[in-house]
Amino acid sequence: MKMRRLKAMSKELNLFLESNLADLKKYEEGVAEIGQEVKARGDQAIFDFNLKFDRANINHENFLVSPEEIEEAYELVDDEYVFALEAAIDNITSFHEKQLKNSWLGTDEKGNITGQIYRPLERVGIYVPGGTAAYPSSVLMNAIPAMVAGVKEIVMVSPPDSRGKMNPYTLVAAAELGLTEIYKMGGAHAVFALAWGTETVRKVDLISGPGNIYVTIAKKMVYGDVDIDMLAGPSEILIVADGKADPVYVAADMMSQAEHDVLARSILVTDSSELLDKVEAELNRQIQYLSRREIIEKSLNDYGAFVLASNMNEVCEVANQVAPEHLELMVENPFDYLSKIKNAGAIFMGKYTPEPVGDYYAGPNHILPTGGTARFYSPVTVDTFMKTSSIIYYSEAGIKASADDIIKLAEVEGLTAHANSVRVRKERFND
Repeated sequence: MKMRRLKAMSKELNLFLESNLADLKKYEEGVAEIGQEVKARGDQAIFDFNLKFDRANINHENFLVSPEEIEEAYELVDDEYVFALEAAIDNITSFHEKQLKNSWLGTDEKGNITGQIYRPLERVGIYVPGGTAAYPSSVLMNAIPAMVAGVKEIVMVSPPDSRGKMNPYTLVAAAELGLTEIYKMGGAHAVFALAWGTETVRKVDLISGPGNIYVTIAKKMVYGDVDIDMLAGPSEILIVADGKADPVYVAADMMSQAEHDVLARSILVTDSSELLDKVEAELNRQIQYLSRREIIEKSLNDYGAFVLASNMNEVCEVANQVAPEHLELMVENPFDYLSKIKNAGAIFMGKYTPEPVGDYYAGPNHILPTGGTARFYSPVTVDTFMKTSSIIYYSEAGIKASADDIIKLAEVEGLTAHANSVRVRKERFND
């Protein structure tokens, strides 16, 4: 395998980065048709699409995961998995509990009161991908912040296999969190069902969780009817490395991201051409032993790159240009670089913090902005599952003191009824 090599701040690098931006429009018509079917035929449309896309015969009797299926799932997983899951749940819960915000009220000298109330959403839907791999970690990263926020109803959806069964590891993860409303459906039709409801599925207030391009387009289409976490694209990693970085670690981390999907992007940026040579050799050595070799090879060949910069400041400029989902600082003193990184979903510090630590265990959420959207998007947090209401109370003294200012601002905008609603109060005070 020969890696693509590009120069930092070059036209070729810009073209490479643009090449991974998915053209959503060519998929939109097909996804819209799925939405129309779900809106018109409800449950039956879901069952038909399950059969078409997942070859699963789902009906009203087996649509909702049963307690017996949960018990069966526990029998299919080992104790070590459950123990690891429990440790991850503790870490993720602890991290997200620190994000909780308190409602507040403040009073000024005239007795006016303003403030903000934080409330959880009532009902949310979490989407857990299936497809080429099982993702029980996505159950944790979606459900735990919702639970910490205080969401009362959490409904989970995930595609079944051709036998109509859901992945046992995914089910056990859901059971460990106490989730009971779990439907066997995935893809765009699941998003539409959550957003608009069917005879069986009650609509939700927000849909969270990454999926394939069809899921992403469906989330985009229902945004406004419900809230969504973000529009996620293919997964990605950018590794910032200096000449002292261990090529064994760097190669392993690039491939750990590449195995997600043939569209996944893995980029190494460094000022050391010698490191590039060593990492390429390691990629070719380590890939021989990996089960998802074909996916990794295609991902690295099509969307992977080595980027050579003239110095480490330029390396950081490239990192901020890419604004990656995952960014690893594989440098001698990673905390010295932290202030230079402006755009990243999650930052992994040092050689002992590979990206999978964040995917599964450390605590921060792994549902992160992709495709350069880390310039303005943030990871999923407890705030994702909350809403705020502003509180305003004006005293008699407060409205008296402010009436002229408010009337003037309303008149400047030509909204005379706005001005009048304050003026009638001012006139009453004068009486």
